Amino acid sequence: MVTYNIRKYIVKGLVCCSVAAAFTTVVSCKEDIDESNLYTFTGETIEDYLANRPERFSDFNYILARIGYDKILSAYGTYTCFAPTNEAVQQYLDSLYDDPVNLEIPHNGMTQRGLEGLTDSLCEDIALFHLLGTEELGVNMGNGMTIKTKLGRDINTSIDSITGAVIINRASSITSMDNELENGVLHEIDCVIRRSNMLIAGEMDSHADEYSLFSQALKVTGLADSLTNISRTDFDHVDKPNFYLPEKCELGYTIFAETDDVLAERGIHNIDDLKAYADEIYAKCAEPGNGWYDYARNHGIQISTGTDYKNPWNTLSMFVRYHILDYKIPYDKLVHNHNQISKVTLVEYYETMLPYTLLKITRNNNRLYLNRQIANNSLTDLIAELGTAGMHTVLFNGIEMVGDKGQYASVNGYIHSLKDILVYDQGVPEKALNERMRFDDTAFLGEMMSNSFRRISDSEVRALNGGKEGADGNLSGNYIRIPPGFLKDLVIYNGDDTRLYYLPGQSSGWSNYQGDEFNCKGRFDFAFRLPPVPDDTYELRIGYTANGNRGMLQFYLGSSSELSDMKALDIPLDMRVVPDGSATADAPDVNTGWCNWNSCDDKGVETDANMRNLGYMRGPLYYTVGINTGNYARSNREDLRRIIAKQPFEQGEYWLRFKTVLEGDAWQFHLDYIEFCPENVYNNSQYAEDMY
Repeated sequence: MVTYNIRKYIVKGLVCCSVAAAFTTVVSCKEDIDESNLYTFTGETIEDYLANRPERFSDFNYILARIGYDKILSAYGTYTCFAPTNEAVQQYLDSLYDDPVNLEIPHNGMTQRGLEGLTDSLCEDIALFHLLGTEELGVNMGNGMTIKTKLGRDINTSIDSITGAVIINRASSITSMDNELENGVLHEIDCVIRRSNMLIAGEMDSHADEYSLFSQALKVTGLADSLTNISRTDFDHVDKPNFYLPEKCELGYTIFAETDDVLAERGIHNIDDLKAYADEIYAKCAEPGNGWYDYARNHGIQISTGTDYKNPWNTLSMFVRYHILDYKIPYDKLVHNHNQISKVTLVEYYETMLPYTLLKITRNNNRLYLNRQIANNSLTDLIAELGTAGMHTVLFNGIEMVGDKGQYASVNGYIHSLKDILVYDQGVPEKALNERMRFDDTAFLGEMMSNSFRRISDSEVRALNGGKEGADGNLSGNYIRIPPGFLKDLVIYNGDDTRLYYLPGQSSGWSNYQGDEFNCKGRFDFAFRLPPVPDDTYELRIGYTANGNRGMLQFYLGSSSELSDMKALDIPLDMRVVPDGSATADAPDVNTGWCNWNSCDDKGVETDANMRNLGYMRGPLYYTVGINTGNYARSNREDLRRIIAKQPFEQGEYWLRFKTVLEGDAWQFHLDYIEFCPENVYNNSQYAEDMY
């Protein structure tokens, strides 16, 4: 076994020639080589490991050789290889050839039984689905990971509770883990990693023993025929000065689904029973005066209890739509934990396909719950603490998810199993969402999740970018260039004059919520669609870190992305202004009202009020600068929140625009997160908004 920490070597000319020759045989496969990472091997490469053990891996090596990857894996780079045994490959090929289900493509495209019956495209699919462009150790996979393969498709890991083995995609066990080699790491597996080539509705239908009722509901509502998006390329393909620039935008869906057993426990045994249940929940949700579905009530929408199931406002269609997100998220990425402190509860909010509704997901004791309701959430009766015991009683535990073992992956999404029935009832807007809602900057831009960009590791971005360093000032090659038109809910008004980047920041020490941020350079002018919230009066806040490289901008708010609908909010915000570090409670920073709250006798309560009068708030206690540093964002003078609106919001469409007011294109715009805080939290007569 070879261990190493530094990979800066020089490859011999003979090896370089063999690599060049290999590319003549690769089928529709492009390697973007990082020449700084070439080296001379003194031990086994991944290819050596396979070739030196033909009794176990000759079949998989044959598949690699068919597309030229045997040469690639012998020469350079940093990879992870999941290597199935000969027996596993033969069993898989037999299952393809003898498949009794997929009859539209005889034998799944194989021309004969055995290795020789594989087409080049099948070899490419199999090989690249077992390879990563980064090194991933098995010891890190046991808690559940989602990893993008070189095929561009994700694999999901879990742990077998009985054997303790790491499982890939619910079926393949790692039998020999973390074999560290000269150009990466190899894991031996006992089964070819299964990949579904079905669309998400077809994948659910293939598990009819579990989801026959939900699958039937998808079909009768017409949603099964509409959940078909996989990818698109209809966006601007701008120049990329050494940044990773996506060539296509992946699309997909997430379905939270009840199994037949769960529905049966509530007396639902057929589609008529399910329809009756949907009537019970949704029939009166839009009634004037009493309805809780604000968008439908405000727009006078007629809710149908008939058999017109394809009507989006039919109760059965509404029931199903609230179970679906129009972007794909695996189980382990539904609730993120990066630099949040241990005492807080982790929460995420996602928009569903029931128009303008949110789904709240809470992590509690490593379990996930949907629409959990807690009394007095975001409020406290203590200073710099969450509140006294009993203040935050659980009103509704929420709908528990089964977990990663209840997850199915399709070619365009994920299905997650639930332990009870999910609905958008009165308790969701009035209790579950009646709190300060903090949205990471990527949580309301679905493509960031469908493309596995949200909180992607630096090493993964470098692999996508061929190891290149970045350009454009101090931005690096670890960042992703987001081209105009890539995000459907983000509009850039001036083309390439607005250069938008995503900075994952997972190995940085930045003071960002969840580590990541959007950074924009140029004469920026863009807007994004805000996440929809229930009717109420809210403070709309933006979280950012100030520094001298930032810009100065004007905010606008509109009911659409049309410029004619936009109205200016407040005065321009100068993000270059950093509070004075020597400021005190008696002499706070003149621009923001900031001072070190730890030096205040009242832990900053009075100066918090002074900052609010100037339109600012400190960063929250919820997370720290970097990971496990103990340095709270609230204590960091660069961490600020700007209150940009205090007004009624109706459940529906709002767009927030950001426009530079400075000359030149060297300034940065920084966006970390936004907050919607309802009036009963920021202006409560009994309690105070907590500092978290």
